[in-house]
Parts: sequence; C-alpha cells; structure tokens
Amino acid sequence: MANGTNNRRAGRIYFKVDGTQYDAKGKFSYNLGLDKREAIVGADGVHGYKSTPQVAHVEGAITDSADLDLATFQGADNVTVTLELANGKVIVLSNAWFAGEGKVECEEGEIEVRFESRKQAVEQK
Repeated sequence: MANGTNNRRAGRIYFKVDGTQYDAKGKFSYNLGLDKREAIVGADGVHGYKSTPQVAHVEGAITDSADLDLATFQGADNVTVTLELANGKVIVLSNAWFAGEGKVECEEGEIEVRFESRKQAVEQK
C-alpha cells in the first residue's frame, strides 16, 4: 500500500547558480544559517544557552569543463544557489557570493566550491 513516502534519501543531486546547472561531483553539504545554541554551564549546573549566528552556505565539488570560466565563477556575487536533493528537498541560498579558494584538482577536473550568504537559506519541499 502506497503512503506517498519516498524511500530514497540520498543520491543524485543538482547544483545550480542563477539557474545554470553545473556538473555536481559530490561531497555537497549545506548549513541553513540558523543560530547555533550552546549551553551555558556554571559550577551549580546548566544555566541555559547562548545563541550565536552561523553562516548559511552550500559547498561541495563540481567537475571542470571547457566552457566554465573559473575567474568569472569565483567572482560570483549576489547570486542564487540551489541544491536539489534526491529526497525532494531544494536548498535555496539567495544573495550569495563565492567563498571558496578556487582550487582545481586536475586529475579528475574537480573544483571545490563554497557559496555563503548573510541571509538564512530556505529549505523547500
């Protein structure tokens, strides 16, 4: 009996910057940029927690191609980054900038990418 639940949790992903899809190599991760909560502990016990900001980001690796202008890609600013996951979620990072080193590993044409934003990322389902 089908209950509408997708059993797939991971696997195929799609990475886009301003609507242009790039060859997602893998190793992608993201942080929505929600506050990080850390306990405040005193000698007499736990007093509560403090909340500190985190940077919203999407990072991973893409495969280089002949038509990819790395200098332009690294200069990206105020772009929208989307990461479409196999489980149906879409992570959207708006007003983002390229924050990686631009390192290219030549054996497999792998480029490490990282985009960050001052805004929280949105998780769509």
